[in-house]
Amino acid sequence: MKTSSSPPAGTDRNPLVHELKFSMTDKIKIGLISVTVFPVRLLLVSFFMLLAWPFAFTASLGRSELVPDPQSWWRRIIDLCLRVIMRAMWFCGGFHWIKVKGERAPPSEVPILTVAPHSSYFDAIPVTMTMCSIVAKLESQSVPVWGTLISYIRPVLVFRSDQHSRRKTVEEIKRRAQSGGKWPQIMIFPEGTCTNRSGLILFKAGAFIPGLPVQPVVLRYPNKLDTFSWTWRGPGAFKLLWLTLCQPHNSIEIEYLPIYRPSAKERENPALFASNVRKLMAEALEVPLTDLSFDDRDIILSHGPLRIHDCTSLLHFNQLLGQLGLKSGSRGGRLDEEARRAAKLQGDRLGLEDFAQFLSLPVTDTLRQIHSLFHQDGDGKIDVRHYVTALSTVQRPHKPLDTLKLAFQLYEEDSGGVTGEDLAVVLEIMLGVKEVELAPLFLELEAQHTAKVTYDELQCLVKKRPHFSVDCLSFKDHPRRGCIGRLNYCNGHNKDD
Repeated sequence: MKTSSSPPAGTDRNPLVHELKFSMTDKIKIGLISVTVFPVRLLLVSFFMLLAWPFAFTASLGRSELVPDPQSWWRRIIDLCLRVIMRAMWFCGGFHWIKVKGERAPPSEVPILTVAPHSSYFDAIPVTMTMCSIVAKLESQSVPVWGTLISYIRPVLVFRSDQHSRRKTVEEIKRRAQSGGKWPQIMIFPEGTCTNRSGLILFKAGAFIPGLPVQPVVLRYPNKLDTFSWTWRGPGAFKLLWLTLCQPHNSIEIEYLPIYRPSAKERENPALFASNVRKLMAEALEVPLTDLSFDDRDIILSHGPLRIHDCTSLLHFNQLLGQLGLKSGSRGGRLDEEARRAAKLQGDRLGLEDFAQFLSLPVTDTLRQIHSLFHQDGDGKIDVRHYVTALSTVQRPHKPLDTLKLAFQLYEEDSGGVTGEDLAVVLEIMLGVKEVELAPLFLELEAQHTAKVTYDELQCLVKKRPHFSVDCLSFKDHPRRGCIGRLNYCNGHNKDD
């Protein structure tokens, strides 16, 4: 996999990070509106949200979670009142007019609407305009006032950390989608998390598992100043609300694209179905595709003294693990077991078939790709300790000291520390860099005479130095994109694969 190729589209800007930059004019404008218009807007928005609560609460009384509501006259009146109240709320928040393109198909024809990009809690605007059901976190129902409004639209609830809850969520989506229009349409944001709209990240398959037609819906926020994007790293929810209410006018465009009817092949393969719909929506938005997912967020956003410097190869490795069914939520026990067996091998190198036996998995194309990531000497064999170190890094990127301790257990001999060569290998994998020079580190530890480092020594230094990887290591110059670290990977592409 040493052939180079063009970088994946959309990787130049981290989609999970949002930075706001203000000109002097912006600052003056925000300052003036903050003491004049903002208090009035906030009061009116709060008033209309509170006004909506008794309507939503009344309509939710006596409902069963298993059957759709009967369309009685009083429920229709409440539904109309809620739409008017919510539209008035958005108007008071600066969304004076909402541009809608295309037509929404009826529930009997299309049970699922796929909406992207998902970037903000203001994405609730099309939900309140249509009163479609959504997929929501279980804890969202406990939010005062807003939780009652969410309950009114009959959400499909998911508890993200519970794997069984996810399966049940998919089953519920399928059940409602196959009801022939008896249930409200389900509006699903298939990205599964908020981004800065710089590209479309990978879609989750839940909306596409039923194999029924879907209608793609794309959202745009044309404002010059993006006060909408609520990402994993960036301005918080209350700051964005304040800044948005301080804009003279807020624009949103909602475009309903033509109905997408899956082919027989797509009905059998939800991942293919999701991928093709994603490409279609990216073309409509004129944004690139970004091969990242919600599950990659911890790797992308790693921070601290041992933060990942270039996550490209580790992301590819993590995606391949996902294709093998080794999801992050179920790898803890497996990691411990594989680390124990890797330590017993004492650096013995494994070919593909031995590696498959080590993992108790059959030889597949995906496993072959993972094995090839760790080729270094051209003999078709790998040091399985490299694999275990990479596995620990992607499984717990927010706990690099745990990975470091595990690596010392794999490489250390008789508690005398690890050699500089082995430590360099470990750090290259953990940091995602091509080559590490340890001279500054040994100088800091005054360990030149032993050429070995113990875990306790390194741990103390890491904790003492918040910028450890910059202060105590040096990285040899190399192109930004190329073979990165001990993961022998060039941009996630190989002409031979």
